[in-house]
Amino acid sequence: MSDYFRIHSVGDSLITFLRNTYPEPLRGDYPCDFRLMSSGEMAEADNLGTTVSLYLYRVEIDKHTRNAAFSRGGKPADHALCLALHYLLIVWADSALAEHTITAWAMSRLHRHPIFDQSNLSGSGHWGPGDQVHIVPMELSNEDLMQLWDVLTPNYRLSLPYIARVVRIEPEAGEDHPPVVATRYGYGDIEPANETD
Repeated sequence: MSDYFRIHSVGDSLITFLRNTYPEPLRGDYPCDFRLMSSGEMAEADNLGTTVSLYLYRVEIDKHTRNAAFSRGGKPADHALCLALHYLLIVWADSALAEHTITAWAMSRLHRHPIFDQSNLSGSGHWGPGDQVHIVPMELSNEDLMQLWDVLTPNYRLSLPYIARVVRIEPEAGEDHPPVVATRYGYGDIEPANETD
């Protein structure tokens, strides 16, 4: 059951990392809040002041590991579900100087620290020593970005697309077969077996 918290753990870890590493000179010049936002919160977002928010807008099966289970044999249910998480890192600010400075700082931090492991992933995901999540800038065309913002309630804000991969959801023990929900018994006369000499 603990692996089901891993999606949230990745976003929470990313926003905590940015919050904890926001440097003192910038804290004084541009006091900033850091928030992991749900779709519902994005729909109600209006004036957040100076904020860096992380919004998970898409979850997909990781295309680079999708066929690995089949190449090693066995059934897909025997192997981990490998996910790629698509985020928008959004900078909310009232001045161009604050918006641009915080954007440059956030991009620089993730450029210098692209790998998250057990030491900096939140404990809610019950990560193991070999678990790693890579945070990679993502190519998103202007058209795709504008279409994404068209379906969001707030007006467009400066936003940076990132992808977190690979987030592994391991199968639970005892999940090999679906549970038995019914058993059918037949009753009737049984013919005696013919005896031969």
